[in-house]
Amino acid sequence: MIFYFSGTGNTRWAAEQLATLTGEQLFFIPEELKKEHVHYELAEDERIGFCFPVHGWQPPHIVRQFIRQLVIEQSQNHYCYALVTCGDSIGRTMEILNKELAAIGLHADSLFSLVMPESYVCLPFMYTDTPEREKEKIDKAAADLQRYGFMIVNRQSGEVYTKKGAIPWTFSHVIGAYFNAHMITDSKFTVDADVCIHCGKCEKVCPTGDVRLVDGLPRWQHDDSCTCCLACYHHCPKHAINYGTITRKRGQYYFK
Repeated sequence: MIFYFSGTGNTRWAAEQLATLTGEQLFFIPEELKKEHVHYELAEDERIGFCFPVHGWQPPHIVRQFIRQLVIEQSQNHYCYALVTCGDSIGRTMEILNKELAAIGLHADSLFSLVMPESYVCLPFMYTDTPEREKEKIDKAAADLQRYGFMIVNRQSGEVYTKKGAIPWTFSHVIGAYFNAHMITDSKFTVDADVCIHCGKCEKVCPTGDVRLVDGLPRWQHDDSCTCCLACYHHCPKHAINYGTITRKRGQYYFK
């Protein structure tokens, strides 16, 4: 089984590739969290995979919430792995993940990170990649996934990082802690009503159901369900959605 979270599609694509290589079932974490219980039974020799994007050098809050509720029967001796997608460095994301897993009796034997096109554009100096750079990253990621898939299929242990960064502890536990505590919010999203064409794509692509159409316009629920994945922003065909003012001159990207 492969548990995954994705907003703009990078991680969904990676998880789908691994599902094809391993022949194992995908479970979308936001949908699983809607169930009364997140309780699973493993088949003989079934692997346990976790795939998600790095948010502020940490696992996304929704992934940590899911793991804290997760119950997997007789998970001992089952191969467990994690793959994260990122734009660059991952800090101590994997150590944080394994601490969460340890609380439910799991440990990721193999850890992989996959550089994918940039999608977070809400801070200074953070932009989407050029189309050429997007293709370059995706082509390399596809080759890396074949290598990672071979290791997973054969239950090999190891750590395959892009890079943790120069100061990984500070990235994850100071900067990342502040980012995840104070900057994961839907309070800054706006819509230009005169530009919106009422297509509803923003509502459809929001992984947590935080975006809902009211009189044809997107409205954010302000109920702490937003993960700031920016799926609503990136999928808007008219660039009518923005996050504060900083994204007005930024590009858009989602995995196609």
